[in-house]
Amino acid sequence: MELVAADREFFEQDPVALAPLLLGAVLAYDAPDGRVAIRLSELEAYRGVGEDPGSHAFRGRTPRNEVMFGAPAHLYAYFSYGMHVCLNIVARPAGSSSGVLMRGATVVDGIEVARLRRPGVNDRDLARGPGRLAKALGVPLDAGGSDLLAAPFTLRVPRAPLHHASGPRTGVGGEGGGSRYPWRFWLPGDEGVSPYRRHKLAAE
Repeated sequence: MELVAADREFFEQDPVALAPLLLGAVLAYDAPDGRVAIRLSELEAYRGVGEDPGSHAFRGRTPRNEVMFGAPAHLYAYFSYGMHVCLNIVARPAGSSSGVLMRGATVVDGIEVARLRRPGVNDRDLARGPGRLAKALGVPLDAGGSDLLAAPFTLRVPRAPLHHASGPRTGVGGEGGGSRYPWRFWLPGDEGVSPYRRHKLAAE
């Protein structure tokens, strides 16, 4: 699989089209305690205002989701359940409020650093799940708004799309978590893919 640098225009796509193209991409982050790189194996697409009931931007702009309305290829970071940082790549042109959640990955560089950040965890689970992914990569909440095409980040994408599967998004309640929104994409058989968990209130 050949990886290439992508320009900002690449990220101006609809997130439902962009997410599958990011499978197999390698994202690296140079933190003060060391550099870790991950290969993305599971992603979820989220559209914007009024389009996607599962999106943080569905009801409009707020201080929390402000970054989603900005330029593409920037980082939208948020706390989940008040304890886990989750990382998203902003998609579509500025003002569109769309993004792609990084749900699962495999550490491909800096594994010793990742192990120190997540002690006692087997290597398969270091970045398998959105909160684990952010912890292994070492990206803090206050990195939200960062340009993923500039230091301390490095992002390279596959030259050609990889074979993938799709289905409903994990843990999303209501209509946005149902079969009408099969916007979770993953690499079948990849160790970085997290278990699917249907929200108890997700639509059919």
